[in-house]
Amino acid sequence: MGIDRMLRIHFLQHWFELSDPVAEETLNDSYIMRQCVGIDLGTQPVVDETTF
Repeated sequence: MGIDRMLRIHFLQHWFELSDPVAEETLNDSYIMRQCVGIDLGTQPVVDETTF
């Protein structure tokens, strides 16, 4: 995972006050959040909470 994607996830966690497990669940459930971070489920999986 690139540094830019990690930084975007960090900002989403900070802005929406998400813990690591909740951030993972949100990225799995929300198309808008995945689009903001730059994750396309057709080509790559959402990272797990231990990567954050």
